[in-house]
Amino acid sequence: MILIKNGYLINPKARTEGRRDILIANGRIVQIRTALTERYCEAYAADPSHHVADPALRVIDASHLIVAPGLVDTHSHFRDPGYPLKEDIVSGANSAMRGGYTTIIMMANTKPPIDNVDSLRDVLERGDQTPIHIYSAANATIGMGGRELTDFHALKEAGAACFTDDGKPILDPVVFLAALKAAKKERRPLSLHEENPAYIKQNGVNAGGYAARFLHLEGSSREAEISMVQRDVDLAVKFMAPLCIQHISTAEAVDIVRQGRKRNRKIHAEATPHHFALTEEAVLRCGTMAKMNPPLRTEEDRLAIIDGLCDGTIDIIATDHAPHTAEEKALPFAEAPSGIIGLETALSLGIRELVNKGYLSMTQLIECLSCNPAAYYCLPAGRVETGGPADLVLFDEHEVWKVEPPFASRSSNTPFIGETMPGVVHYTICGGKVVYEK
Repeated sequence: MILIKNGYLINPKARTEGRRDILIANGRIVQIRTALTERYCEAYAADPSHHVADPALRVIDASHLIVAPGLVDTHSHFRDPGYPLKEDIVSGANSAMRGGYTTIIMMANTKPPIDNVDSLRDVLERGDQTPIHIYSAANATIGMGGRELTDFHALKEAGAACFTDDGKPILDPVVFLAALKAAKKERRPLSLHEENPAYIKQNGVNAGGYAARFLHLEGSSREAEISMVQRDVDLAVKFMAPLCIQHISTAEAVDIVRQGRKRNRKIHAEATPHHFALTEEAVLRCGTMAKMNPPLRTEEDRLAIIDGLCDGTIDIIATDHAPHTAEEKALPFAEAPSGIIGLETALSLGIRELVNKGYLSMTQLIECLSCNPAAYYCLPAGRVETGGPADLVLFDEHEVWKVEPPFASRSSNTPFIGETMPGVVHYTICGGKVVYEK
């Protein structure tokens, strides 16, 4: 058993916060009260009707910590199978735990891709061997080719959390519409990477501005995202289907989603910490460490994303955790792969950029990091309640740490190396067990 004493509980799903003690037994939360004594806990364990498997009591003094539901990331790349030098399911889980995450949805653009039941079952079975809850997306089209749908029903029955060809858009509108209808029928979200390659000369950097002046690259036009988001939101509205726009990066796309949600509340969008924390200027300071798809854009775009978070247009913060080796990121800018790791810095960036600057309350930040993504993807997570799963993160919002290797991830590709950030995770608890401790 675990007794968490004097923590400041933030529970956005129940709209409650305040000092609470929490008793955990058999992987569940069994009591939440303003005060619980060790004697009460011992009596609880001694009652045979409670069937406490491990009556030994561990007391955690959380008097200086926020206690919140374990964080939920619905967009992580664990590179498994196919790219073990970048990341695998075990190292990805370790990175998640260090960042306060207890639930992860892995993306399906692996090698081979997760476009069939056998591949999906393989990664789910290996995910089950980690201390946290690992789910996986399945591909929307076979081989991520954008031409033929996968078997949505069979993949859903095998445990697919959502459908996506993340890394690639579904360009053919007929195929996209078929995917939208199939996802609606199976009651699983369709989650999309919205970049039309017709508007991209070199990916990973915003067209114009810094790309043209300093890197001599034509880059990725904002129209690459805007055009795809407009088409897909319009169709999602027409058929009242669930749709999530991944890693939104432009002010225009934010407004398209805002207008679409007025007509279809099943439309959602996710923001990444790097898109609300950085602009295209970062490529000058950080080089390939700031190369990502979609690219970092202008200050106006960054502020529009924050506005979207403030008014609920964007209700999910997802990391797009994308590990790459140091050798890959050392390549010339045009040749290096896009993406950065994000699981270990997401909470801190949310505190620094959104809470400390007055855009969101801590409760609103935790909502975007836990109960909102859990609710949209129908995951048993993101809540703190009696009888519910004992998946929690305990962190100090004021304590600072320096971003530097070694990371729990196998990779260290992040533009934030050397920065000091607020928000230190002290404990990650999953299934009633301490899986990470500072």
